[in-house]
Amino acid sequence: MPATPEPDTARQVENAKSDTAASMSAGQMMSALWHFMRPYKSVLLGAGVALVFTAGVTLAIGQGVRLLVDRGLTGDSSEALAHAVVILLILAGLMALGTYARHYLVSWLGERVVADLRKAVFDHIVTLHPSYFETNRSGEIMSRLTTDTTLLQHIIGTSFSMALRSSLMFVGALILLLITNLKLSLIVLIGVPLVLLPIVLYGRRVRKLSKASQDSIADVGSYAGEIIQHIKTVQSYTREGAEMRAFGAEVETAFDVAKRRIRQRSLLIAVVILLMFGAVSGLLWVGGNDMIAGRMSSGDLAAFVFYAVMMGSAVATTSEVYGELQRATGATERLMDLLHVQADIPAGSLDEPLLHPGGGPGQVVFEAVDFCYPARPDHPAIQKLELNVPAGKSLALVGPSGAGKSTLLELLQRFYDPQGGRITLDGTDIRELDTGALRRQIAVVPQQPALFTADVWYNIRYGKPEASDEEVIAAAKAAHAHEFIEQLPGGYNSHLGEQGTRLSGGQKQRIAIARAILKDPKILLLDEATSALDAESEYHVQQALQALMENRTTIIIAHRLATILHADSIAVLANGELVAQGSHRELVKMSPLYKRLAELQFQDSERQVSPGA
Repeated sequence: MPATPEPDTARQVENAKSDTAASMSAGQMMSALWHFMRPYKSVLLGAGVALVFTAGVTLAIGQGVRLLVDRGLTGDSSEALAHAVVILLILAGLMALGTYARHYLVSWLGERVVADLRKAVFDHIVTLHPSYFETNRSGEIMSRLTTDTTLLQHIIGTSFSMALRSSLMFVGALILLLITNLKLSLIVLIGVPLVLLPIVLYGRRVRKLSKASQDSIADVGSYAGEIIQHIKTVQSYTREGAEMRAFGAEVETAFDVAKRRIRQRSLLIAVVILLMFGAVSGLLWVGGNDMIAGRMSSGDLAAFVFYAVMMGSAVATTSEVYGELQRATGATERLMDLLHVQADIPAGSLDEPLLHPGGGPGQVVFEAVDFCYPARPDHPAIQKLELNVPAGKSLALVGPSGAGKSTLLELLQRFYDPQGGRITLDGTDIRELDTGALRRQIAVVPQQPALFTADVWYNIRYGKPEASDEEVIAAAKAAHAHEFIEQLPGGYNSHLGEQGTRLSGGQKQRIAIARAILKDPKILLLDEATSALDAESEYHVQQALQALMENRTTIIIAHRLATILHADSIAVLANGELVAQGSHRELVKMSPLYKRLAELQFQDSERQVSPGA
């Protein structure tokens, strides 16, 4: 197998970006793909040598046909016939050998280049800012990574080779035609432009329809993915019939686009074949009359027809491959569009050392922060907010929905940057820090925990892959997850299903808490971390979180005030602004909003305890 050098992905991405434009031509497509093919120039050279060798042998078969007709079929010598047949068999064996080498090397190259392209696109996607995924559906992105790259694999591994082979065969056959019979060659040269004309005329139309077809296929996949992801909601609202009809409409739309593309390609191929065989028929008429008149031998006519058919086949193959290249151009353009996307937040380095190894500080300060989400630039999410979280202390954020609590956690992790003010960690603006090193200091336990389709080991270790089994089990015990994990069919080896569907809400939450405990972060962010737990589990997990929060800078989002009474400070937010800050007792006296929230919640608790009161 050819060697597999490590491609320079970053350089490939940048070079590919520079070669793409709003509308990509076939030449630009090949230029963009060349940056992924360049590391394998030796394989490409070997495939080229095999291609030239095979084309030369194929052309030589025409001379074998001439000898077979002149000296074998029309001659009187059995020995001459055997000699001609042996020559044909040798040429056929050489052609088979060259074809094997060409097909293997080109197919290997196609698979290798597409694998590198998929990796480059995925590596770029995972560094993009979250706002990109708010405006682009995940199903469409997956379609580009799978359907589009599969199409490119076919183009690079098959169609591109066929196009080069057909070009060589066309040039070689044309040269041999001129040598064999000049008059007939002139007829061929007049007919070739007529065959090429439809290819040029229909090329742009096929390219546009191909890109539209790829987009419509992506829409189908995206729609299906969304419905499958929310299948319980669909079924609970008995919307199966409506979704079937809606999906059917998406499929029919994709089919209509594909039908127009197929019609154009079919028409193109039919016209080329008609013109090609019309030209061959004309050649047979003129050449046959010359043979009858004795102006050329039957072997020369057979060889000429052989080369003419090869030329026609080359043109027909080129027309078909040209349609495939138009589809590939659309697919390449869609992939390069992904590589074009510039991340608003720079990607963090994977090997940057921790900011504060050991027992360093971790003071977080929000200084006059202003922020609007990109999708809602006229609606401030945070306004002139000032907050100070001392190192090792806890701050609870409370307030109505939409007050900006979760937004502050996203800003601290640099998923977004504020439009005004700044956020500092130990006095340093976090925009000056490497994002990877910053985020490695932070552990998050979200309201909706994210679990992966893997086993328990993998999910708890996600924040610290190098952790030992003993450390994982200790973290699970601290999060009160060990008992239910042991009861799973495979224990810690149990796969949790897509998004952890095999666990209850409380179990998912405890796995997420165990993950945060194992990471042992400098800064802890809790976004309703106990919201999915029953009363008993919440008590145990609160005890685990108390130990985890000790000597750690902690920011807690909570709607249930009873869960944050132990916080060192409580900040009350409303409409993105800080309206009050202090302890529970202080806020009940100074903040009408907090007092109203407290009265509502604690009165509800009393009613639940004494329903007959």
